[in-house]
Amino acid sequence: MRVAIVSPYDLGVHGGVQDQTIRLTRWLADLGHDPVLIGPGKEGPVGAVLLGATTKIMANRSSTPIAINPRVAGRLRSALRGVDVVHIHEPLMPIVSATATAIRGIPSVGTFHADPPSWARFGYRMGSALWRRAIRRLDVVTTVSHVSDSAIAPFASARVIPNGIDVDVYGLETKVANRVAFLGRDDERKGLEVLLGAWPAVIERVPDAQLHVIGATRDEEVGGVTFLGRVDESEKISELGEAELYCAPNLGGESFGIVVAEGMASGCAVVASAIPAFVSVLGDSGALVPPGDPVSLAACIADLLTDRKRLSRNQRAGLVAVERFDGTSVAGKYVAAYEDAVSRHRS
Repeated sequence: MRVAIVSPYDLGVHGGVQDQTIRLTRWLADLGHDPVLIGPGKEGPVGAVLLGATTKIMANRSSTPIAINPRVAGRLRSALRGVDVVHIHEPLMPIVSATATAIRGIPSVGTFHADPPSWARFGYRMGSALWRRAIRRLDVVTTVSHVSDSAIAPFASARVIPNGIDVDVYGLETKVANRVAFLGRDDERKGLEVLLGAWPAVIERVPDAQLHVIGATRDEEVGGVTFLGRVDESEKISELGEAELYCAPNLGGESFGIVVAEGMASGCAVVASAIPAFVSVLGDSGALVPPGDPVSLAACIADLLTDRKRLSRNQRAGLVAVERFDGTSVAGKYVAAYEDAVSRHRS
């Protein structure tokens, strides 16, 4: 099956949606299909169809790189010629995904990722008839979690297909005693400030504890903290594999929690904010704390590092629970969605 996978976000910029579209392209190829990745940007994965420059806008407390040049619409239509089905991520996001959603004549699957802020959810409810008309051309609608599903429920009926990871590539390193890892951009909602605020209390109880911050840099020096900045995939996997504990102190706005799944697959005990997306991914295989509470966060991290049996138990539980997010399984569910889209489009 020739599948066009459309991302609205710059394929040369790291982000959750971009990561999933890139991985899904590979998983589909591994299953014998013929996927093509399409999205804005001037740089991107080998083989991707790039639609041109992007502009960063602020959305959901994060910087979001999208295309605003209307010329990308023509480039997109050209790239979609000859495909059997188009898989549109964030179908309402301008300009790329919204244009793909409006195109007639191609079987289509639309996937909603985001956990929108309260004002956007209100808009979804008030304008449900408008949004329903906007996505009626989609043959199948999916969401990545029950969190994102709850946002679009006023105007769409969707099936939930979780995000995925390559489970087998994680967890291959020797653990470093009392090593804690954080992975994410230095955006407010990722909660790095909360974790750094909690860290002195962790050090007080566990003096040799180390925190490795992956994906962010700061000029300040914090005792026991190493800022690694942006790293490549192999270094990220190595760092997660060496950590005994993974911390996800996010404040909200997450629809799934891929970083939580990566921590689980790496054999880490996981401490995460009790936001709905993380609760759904982690379940009872890790520890949950109130978001934005550095005192509770510090206590939970220190408690785990000083209770080796509980630490080990959580590590093992995470490795078992994460299997449901394996990429091959996720890709298979999307193939079923594509086949349904083709069937419905013909009827």
